[in-house]
Order: sequence, then structure tokens, then C-alpha cells
Amino acid sequence: MTDTEPSPPVREIAESIATMEIRGAATIASAAAEALAAQAEAAAEADATGSDPAAFRASMRAAARTLRETRPTAVSLPNALRYVLQRMEGDSVDALRRSVVDASEAFVDQLDRAQEDLGQVGANRLADGDTVMTHCHSTDALACIEAAVEQGKSISAVVKETRPRQQGHITAEQLRDAGVPVTLIVDSAARRYLDEVDHVVVGADSIAADGGVINKIGTSGLAVNARERGVPIMTAAQTIKLHPETLTGHTVEIEMRDESEVIDPESREEIGEISVANPAFDVTPPRYMDAIVTEHGQFPPESIVALMRELFGEGAAEPWAER
Repeated sequence: MTDTEPSPPVREIAESIATMEIRGAATIASAAAEALAAQAEAAAEADATGSDPAAFRASMRAAARTLRETRPTAVSLPNALRYVLQRMEGDSVDALRRSVVDASEAFVDQLDRAQEDLGQVGANRLADGDTVMTHCHSTDALACIEAAVEQGKSISAVVKETRPRQQGHITAEQLRDAGVPVTLIVDSAARRYLDEVDHVVVGADSIAADGGVINKIGTSGLAVNARERGVPIMTAAQTIKLHPETLTGHTVEIEMRDESEVIDPESREEIGEISVANPAFDVTPPRYMDAIVTEHGQFPPESIVALMRELFGEGAAEPWAER
């Protein structure tokens, strides 16, 4: 390993993230933090005399860049890198190593507790006998419902199938495993069934500084319909989903997925010349969301920027950048 070359564990984890063997915001963030700890140990071992703190710092930045490049549009990944690298401090290689390892362990520990803490906050918004509607598959949203059940509340669910990948089927299965009665519906039936639900609970891919919620396509339309019907809707999201780049005016990139998820080649050929659009996400304006629930508590969408600044500062620092 050269002075700035990522260690084998970093390269292995980076490859697993890039190929989606490691997926899910929390899992990606945890793996990235652990990769930096592995890099710190390897870099310290390579510098047996501990005489070059500058080279150690450069190797950590290089490892972070390797990890960052695996998923350029991800949010939790750079947040994990920021957390660890911003806490790297010391005048010796050993002190730097210890600070990185300690920061990594602290981050992973917080991450392990975050979903449970978030679930308890969200569960307090649900009452005994409530019926909730879900969209897509979010372990954070599920945590709120499962925590309510553990509190002894009777909860039932209306689950949108969420095309084109039908992630709602995963939600339905996991809710049934938790003992929650489930009604699975097609996406276009959501407005009709809103009259029968007490809450809408969704997750988030990321959350912008203005409180806008970026989530699975269809969330925005559901939120508008819920507001028109007078049904409260909350977003359940760990703070690793906060998008600090939006503090400095950056917009959120909406992924466009392959058209084969929407229509098979044979059907497309039969129809004739058409364009196929398959956006993965949409943006729900904050005025249509009642609350954002995190492990730090619940927040009106417009005030989430205060939490973002508290956690990440006034802007989106890139401590992995070359110097």
C-alpha cells in the first residue's frame, strides 16, 4: 500500500457499495465509517515509526474519496465520511489513528440506536386503533409502526404496492410478521382509501434544507391528497438522510431508472415509437408534510434546517478533498 492508496478493506467495501451488495442508507453509512477505521489502522501500521502525520491524513482523504465516488448521489455516505473526518485530530499518527477509530465507533453506535429512538418518537404520534397508510418500503417508517405495536397499540395498515418495483410487497410482508393487519392496494387507489386511514407514514431518500422530502416517486401526490383529505402525514428519517449540500444552494438530483422496470421490450415494440420516463423519486414541498420524525425528535419541516446546521455546520464541507 502506498502512502495514499486505499487499503484492501476500503477497496472491498467500496466495490460492495458500488455493486449494491451493500445497500440501504444506514448500512452504507455504517460500512463507510468502518472502512475509514480500517484505513486508519492500515495507514498507521504502514508508518511503523509514526513520523508522518501529513501522509496519514492524505491517506484518509484518499480512502474517503474512493468511498465517495461509489455512489455520487447518495446522502448517508458523505454524511458518514464528514462525521469521521471532521473528528480526525492529533499531532501524531497514533493520535490521529485513535481519533478516527473512536469517531467511527461512535458513529456506528449512534446509527445502531437511531432507528429504535426514531421509532419511539414516531409511535407517539399513533393512537390505539389507528390505521396507517404506507408508500414504498422504509425501515424508518416501519420502526414507528412496530414501536406502536410494542407499546400495546392496535394498528392496521393500508399498504400501497408502489410500482414499478412493488416495494410495498416487502412492507406488507414485514408488517404481517409484526402482527399488523394489512390491506394491499394499487397505487391509484390511494385517494379512495385515505378516507379510511388516520395517518400516512413515509420514509425519505433525503431531506433538503427547506424541509422538502425527496422520496419514492408518488410520495408528493400522496401528500397532496392527504392534505386535501385532512389526514396527517409524517416522514420518518434518520438524520443521516439530511442533505447538507442543499444549505449552499445545491439542488437534489432525481435518479432516472431504466425503462425496463416500466415496460418489457416486447410490449414496447408492439406499442410503437414512445418515450418512457421512470423517475425514482419526487420532491414533496414542506407545506404538505406535517412532521419530520428523527432520532433527535420530531420537527416541523420548515425547522429541519436548524437540526441540519447543528449536525453539519453552515455548509457542505468536503474534508476528503485533495489539498
